[in-house]
Amino acid sequence: MSRTEQHAPEPADDAGVIERSLRIPEQFGVIFDRHAPYIHRYLARRLGTAVAEDLTAETFLVAFRKRDRYDRERRDARPWLYGIATNLVAQHRRDEVRQFRLHQVMGPAPDESCHADRVAAIATAQATRQELHTALATLSSADRDALLLVAWEQLTYEEVAAALGIPVGTVRSRLNRARRKVREALGGSDLTTDLEEESS
Repeated sequence: MSRTEQHAPEPADDAGVIERSLRIPEQFGVIFDRHAPYIHRYLARRLGTAVAEDLTAETFLVAFRKRDRYDRERRDARPWLYGIATNLVAQHRRDEVRQFRLHQVMGPAPDESCHADRVAAIATAQATRQELHTALATLSSADRDALLLVAWEQLTYEEVAAALGIPVGTVRSRLNRARRKVREALGGSDLTTDLEEESS
């Protein structure tokens, strides 16, 4: 590596950073610094914080190994990273469904020291959360992936398509089907609000 390369300004977009990392591997750390918090948050929501740490590291390891195949036309690498993370989630799919079902059965224990109003609010939230977990567990993995990338990670349809390697029209049909099923399971509740509350 030349002295000029070491001190060259950091490229503004991810495609430039990834291209530069082919010559200077340490540069890939910029991609990690930019996107790791988002990928970790997504994985923690999908599989829990204990698994998220390992899978975040694995996501960036896979990305580093595949960086020579990155599409340089895509200036933002986050959809690509979400795609890798989603594929890793698929390897843990059974645990994810089991977790949803466990939450449905167990739910968090109410705080006995709270006032009656607080206990009632917690019970209502638990019931909604259990219904949401049940609805999510019944979705196909493809529909659930698309729904959670939009609802939790605020990806656009185009970004979800890039992340999952599917056409935008397929994203729309998966989201429509998933939203309808979850809305029915929640008795017509607003899907976005319920998912945002669940993720907080």
